[in-house]
Amino acid sequence: MVPFAHLHVHSEYSLLDGACRIEGLVDRVAALGQTACALTDHGVMYGVIDFYRACKAKGIHPVIGCEVYLAPHSRFDRSYVNGEWHSHLILLCENMTGYRNLIHMVSLGFAEGFYMKPRIDMDLLRQHSEGLICLSACLAGVIPRALAEGDMDGAYELCEQFLEIFDRDHFYLEVQDHGIAVQKKVNEGLFQLAEELNIGLVATNDAHYLTKKDARIQDVLMSIQMGKTVDDPTRMKFETEEFYIKDADEMAALFPNHPEALANTVKIAERCQVEFEFGKYHLPEFDVPEGYTALQYLQKLCDEGFAVRYPKDDGTVRARLQYEIDMIIKMGFVDYFLIVSDFIGYAKRQGIPVGPGRGSAAGSIVSYCLGITDLDPIHYSLYFERFLNPERVSMPDIDVDFCYVRRPEVIEYVTNKYGKDRVAQIVTFGTMAARGAIRDVGRALNIPYNEVDVVAKQVPNELHITIEKALSVNPELKKMYDEKPQVRELIDTARALEGMPRHASTHAAGVVITKDPVDTYVPLARNDEQMVTQFTMTTLEELGLLKMDFLGLRNLTVIADAEKMIRRREPDFSIEKVDMNDKATYEMLGRGSTMGVFQLESAGITNVVTGLQPQSIEDITAVVALYRPGPMQSIPRYIECRHHPEKVTYKHPLLEPILGVTYGCMIYQEQVMQVFQSLAGYSLGKADMVRRAMSKKKMKELEKERVNFIHGNAELGIDGAVKRGVPESVAASLFDEIMDFANYAFNKAHAVCYAVVSFRTAYLKCHYPREYMAALLTSVLDSSDKISEYIQAAREMGISVQPPDVNESFDGFSVSGRDIRFGLAAVKGVGRSFMKQLVAEREAGGLFASFQEFCERMYDRELNRRALESLIKAGAFDSMGYRRSQLIQIAGAVVDAIAQSRKKNIEGQMDLFGMGNDAVQDTQIALPDIPEVSKRELLAMEKETTGLYLSGHPMDEYRDLARQAQAASVRQIIDDLSGESTQPQYKDGMTVHLACVITAVRLKSTKNGSMMAYVTVEDESAAIELVVFPRSLQQCGAYLTEDSAVLLTGKIDAREDEAPKILLNEAQPLTEAAVASMQSREHPQQSVYTDAQAARMAPQKLYLRISSMQSDEWPQIKDILVTQPGDTPVYLYPTDTKKKTLAARRYWCQPDVPFLEKLRFLLGEEDVIIK
Repeated sequence: MVPFAHLHVHSEYSLLDGACRIEGLVDRVAALGQTACALTDHGVMYGVIDFYRACKAKGIHPVIGCEVYLAPHSRFDRSYVNGEWHSHLILLCENMTGYRNLIHMVSLGFAEGFYMKPRIDMDLLRQHSEGLICLSACLAGVIPRALAEGDMDGAYELCEQFLEIFDRDHFYLEVQDHGIAVQKKVNEGLFQLAEELNIGLVATNDAHYLTKKDARIQDVLMSIQMGKTVDDPTRMKFETEEFYIKDADEMAALFPNHPEALANTVKIAERCQVEFEFGKYHLPEFDVPEGYTALQYLQKLCDEGFAVRYPKDDGTVRARLQYEIDMIIKMGFVDYFLIVSDFIGYAKRQGIPVGPGRGSAAGSIVSYCLGITDLDPIHYSLYFERFLNPERVSMPDIDVDFCYVRRPEVIEYVTNKYGKDRVAQIVTFGTMAARGAIRDVGRALNIPYNEVDVVAKQVPNELHITIEKALSVNPELKKMYDEKPQVRELIDTARALEGMPRHASTHAAGVVITKDPVDTYVPLARNDEQMVTQFTMTTLEELGLLKMDFLGLRNLTVIADAEKMIRRREPDFSIEKVDMNDKATYEMLGRGSTMGVFQLESAGITNVVTGLQPQSIEDITAVVALYRPGPMQSIPRYIECRHHPEKVTYKHPLLEPILGVTYGCMIYQEQVMQVFQSLAGYSLGKADMVRRAMSKKKMKELEKERVNFIHGNAELGIDGAVKRGVPESVAASLFDEIMDFANYAFNKAHAVCYAVVSFRTAYLKCHYPREYMAALLTSVLDSSDKISEYIQAAREMGISVQPPDVNESFDGFSVSGRDIRFGLAAVKGVGRSFMKQLVAEREAGGLFASFQEFCERMYDRELNRRALESLIKAGAFDSMGYRRSQLIQIAGAVVDAIAQSRKKNIEGQMDLFGMGNDAVQDTQIALPDIPEVSKRELLAMEKETTGLYLSGHPMDEYRDLARQAQAASVRQIIDDLSGESTQPQYKDGMTVHLACVITAVRLKSTKNGSMMAYVTVEDESAAIELVVFPRSLQQCGAYLTEDSAVLLTGKIDAREDEAPKILLNEAQPLTEAAVASMQSREHPQQSVYTDAQAARMAPQKLYLRISSMQSDEWPQIKDILVTQPGDTPVYLYPTDTKKKTLAARRYWCQPDVPFLEKLRFLLGEEDVIIK
């Protein structure tokens, strides 16, 4: 076989364009006997490290490169030449200098040259060509393009330019042959240029997929990228199926007269030697005050903090502090701690709320003394070794929670301190999950939505499910796959794409800080105006870069806002000083009043809290740790032992001090470490190593540790349990028990931190409910669904939420006497700036005495007609005694009159209503004497301006009818479908009745030109979206108008990552007659006709052909039939007996198109007939 290496290859990281998965690519190259391979994704280097590692693992030589986009002129020009914004060029790294030059250029392509694509230019190539080998690229390359257009002179000139930049050892002409006509012409030109200019040739294949048969997968992938279907003639597609990883003989056959083009690929690959260094740290340096070294400064800060945190220490804690400092020095992380301490100190000085801690960092006394965390690790039995293990040096990981509103200020501080070019956020990739891949592929293959939906919903809706696993656990899906060719194609294609990166986005919290500019270590990309690293968080850590998590936690903002409001009446209040054993707070939680309490408000966890009746932070910590898949099974035992201490048992007395706090149950990773330390004499570092081995199921390692745990190991300084007086059998059973449990053990440091935030939110809700609920409502200003949920919760607590008021409202929700006052920021059309000025004017000049005075005083402060009308409609002037109808009528005239007055610059009180300057009293203003608008119109105004009904709900007058109709609660449907309810009443596919008011209607035309609608409806509990297909829209569209109260029948449709929807079957006005009609249909009196007579008289009948009444089909058919009960008789025709059978009346149905499609999908097109 001819030696050959692929030097032009696109992986899955040429997003939705390359179908070569990195692992599969390396396997394919190895299987073909090739010894080297390059990675050249379009404009990005996302996959470089994964590719490098995969190649090294398989003994393949990795060549690192990129197919860059080249701007036609300067990268700063937003222009195109001959309809092209850019051309392609292959750059390969010859050495680390080349790698650094390439990542710098790729980064600048995003930072400076982005126009449609990240583009570099010839200027950048001139400055950064050292260490790079350049190939002229595919047909989209600038030289092939010139040749395709017959411009030989232009091609010569371009070659000269590239030779001037790269020289003949570093510039090659790239030849490809995919059976495309224009390539023949281009290749002839390239051969001529190579000969005349003495430039080397390189054969490549522009591989986008692994094998020829994968061309179909690539085609579907591109259709998904462009949002089109594979049969769309207008879409971009590859002309042939030759863009795959070919073997050397196939490549040689394409260029029989130019063996040197193949030989050069191997020579180039051998020259490309880039070696990445993993595990070496590149930490930034902290700028310490003059006169200190970093170490001295750390010691000083720790000593100062220690004096405050442990004033009564007897020397024990001091010794542990010094041990931690020594370990930090030994591991080389002194600057790291100073950096974290500095930005947290900044946040606290600026009054930016910071969480008490997060993750294992709370186990460190250094963190506690530096103010990085606020929890005493001694009090909660937390360990430094769980955070930084001296036996296994790895980068510490300190994640910090900040108030989500002010988090950007902390990132800005860090950026300014270390330099804009030394701080970047981190990329993350959205991948195609199982159900999503099926839906994406279904759209691309143009399979009807409802048919795809049936398949997608057969994939269990659980975390990390794969299509492969779904096929093995769901026989229904397997049956569809085996029996229906279309389903097989859909699933096979989706399986090929599942898990591929779909798009790049920005990690919610990750920030990287480097010593030198970030792009000297890693390439950068731009996501929504934000520069991010092209490598993910784990890769950055492997490369030794400092990664921080700056997390935004809404509840910290809520606590801070509530504190501000409380301090208006209790100036010295501080949440950090409250009694953590407050009885009333724990009693409130025990009653299940957890709505709005951090971590504890879901239905499932509320049940655990009411069962447990917590009495301490330790109890809340345990709930946070236990309420997860796996450890959940321990909850009943934990609760039982908590209420009946006599049932607590210990396998050995040494366990009591360790497990006493959790009533004999092992819950935390720290407890696992303690058991190893106390019972067998392990160091905490070694104990943590065993815990890690257990969670990763490293069985060989664990066999040795089992012996060490029981019998000890003198070499390692481990006594062993037997030596410490634990019987061998007890030690053995304890080790096995820990092994079963270690996978589920939770980091106590993290759980305690979150339990403290939970307690603080609960304390505020218990003792300062108005301030807390006001702060909670302010935190969800952008979600009217959440606002209405919390307003409902406030009502249940006896607190009403009053409409906005110009004399009482602030920008957020606030406390007003015994109630909460609606925030001005939630009123649409009132800009933030005007709102702030309104509050400032009121605080400076006193309350507004009248509508007229309000307009006068606010006129010069950006008052506009829209804002004024919004305030009127929201009820912001109601407290002055006006009717909204009156103010709406005169608002325009008032603003115009003030404008005129300003124009004329008249001194004194203006004559607003032609009444003379002395008639200015509020009572004398001649408002039009018109009645107030109807209650329904008032509510509609509130909905329009705030997104909510404030002074009531349109459904108030229909409450009795809704009860009669036994209408489902929208809130309960949403809760049940979210998976939170332990015993859900509502499930996907179930038919329900709703009594609702319509709040929005959006029409949409379907592909075949008919109309469908998306309708938002709400009852008193919550809102939900209806999907109205064309047939239902034709039948009941007349009733679907905004503000109408309707009685609906529909089917619940739950899709992953989306709120549940209702597929509408029927709608009618919500009247007594409609309710009575529905009830008579659902509970008919005994019919005077037999089933057979009723069937004969029915206007239409449904015939279903099945193989046998004993087959698997009949139970599935029954499941479908009962979802749409109705008056259409169902006849079954089993092919084994050939006897037509009338189904029982409970299976008669109300067929519509989606319903029939489901049956046809199950049985086949010809086996479902309606006539």
